[in-house]
Amino acid sequence: MKIALFGGTFDPVHLGHLAVARAATDAFGLGRVYFVPAEVPPHKRARALTDFQHRFAMLALATADDPRFVPSLLEAHSGEPNYSIQTVRRMKSSLKKSDKLYFLIGVDAFKEISIWRRPVELLAQCDFIVASRPGYALGTIGEALPEALRPADSVLRGLRHRQGGASIVLPSTTIHFLTDVSQRISSTQIRAAAQKSVQQLGRYVPRLVAEYIKKERLYVKQKGVSSEAIPQAKVLSFRGARVQER
Repeated sequence: MKIALFGGTFDPVHLGHLAVARAATDAFGLGRVYFVPAEVPPHKRARALTDFQHRFAMLALATADDPRFVPSLLEAHSGEPNYSIQTVRRMKSSLKKSDKLYFLIGVDAFKEISIWRRPVELLAQCDFIVASRPGYALGTIGEALPEALRPADSVLRGLRHRQGGASIVLPSTTIHFLTDVSQRISSTQIRAAAQKSVQQLGRYVPRLVAEYIKKERLYVKQKGVSSEAIPQAKVLSFRGARVQER
């Protein structure tokens, strides 16, 4: 089976994330996409995140109607930064020999891959699917690669104008360029809509997620109260949860 690992903070999961997953599934014949929310993302430790329990619950709601999409606890309760190299290795240890793993990632995140933990080793673990957006060409992917893997300048010049249906083939991995995924949604839009109605939120997130956000009063600014503050009794508990991949 072809399987993709789709990581991120998912704060919250929105229609853009789902559009990327569906486009990748259709283009590459994926049998399953694991949505892996980071409990402690190393690149966003300075930013306050919504509680992991809520982010996971919203993922479960967003993916409930598509059996190909599975929310994963792979990075839950680690107590330390979630580095992709470790996550990919854990995922691969649970797969069958006949399975093929892809790492699904947006172009903005991929542009920073050279400063990730052990990027050359990470890229050797599996093929990558990079979801692009208007204004980017395959050259963007080539230029973002770690220096040890970066194509020669003459090759990069040829890649700067190539877009749809192209890939960069390296000795250790193939990086596929997924285009025509242009549903761009920002956290600012979602937080502004959270102050309004479920209908307004539904423009950016699945309906069940919108209802959950309103019910739990997430992303709502209240005088003297943090937008992430909720009654302790309402927090879902994943203590002792084990990672079980289907």
